[in-house]
Amino acid sequence: MASVWLRRFLFGLAAVLLPAALLNAALPKHALTPEAASLTGRLLIASPGIGDPRFYRTVILIVRHGKDGAFGITINRPAGERPLASLLEPLGDKAAPNAGSVRVFAGGPVEPQMGFVVHTTDYQHGETIAINGEVAATTSADILRDIARGKGPTKALVAFGYAGWGAGQLEAELARKDWLVTTADEALIFDERRDRVWDEAMARHSREP
Repeated sequence: MASVWLRRFLFGLAAVLLPAALLNAALPKHALTPEAASLTGRLLIASPGIGDPRFYRTVILIVRHGKDGAFGITINRPAGERPLASLLEPLGDKAAPNAGSVRVFAGGPVEPQMGFVVHTTDYQHGETIAINGEVAATTSADILRDIARGKGPTKALVAFGYAGWGAGQLEAELARKDWLVTTADEALIFDERRDRVWDEAMARHSREP
């Protein structure tokens, strides 16, 4: 499994970490404009009784949610950790062997060849998408170069694919109680052990009014 994801990741760095303009063209238009009542920047938690096995115990960071639909990135489906030096090599970049590594995640079942870097907001790039006050996403491979040079965000994860919903679909699933909602923060997205993210998100949800 890890080798499959490595191949996808290497391909993605060369061809799929899209500039923001291309990302905006590729994703559904509803995914691009957050609205007042949206869940943008919050976490969806798969309920224990969710019908779709692809989302069992899944936690999804909602990147955009509007009247025409939503999209988000799964944060608790790790596919391995990859050295930055080996990831940048296909791009023609040479990173030092001690440049560190990044976590690679299965971001969702839609467009699994499309790559995103979710990171803390201390890093900004022309192709950075703001999600909330603590988290953003960048679609350019420049962020990996900057991480290798020690100029990247404090925390980051790389995901391939996303979860998407058409108009009214997420609302219907919420009404059916397929999903619960809780607040997202840096600690839960980046620091919590991945096998504990769902449990911690559920506990957080239960504490909220």
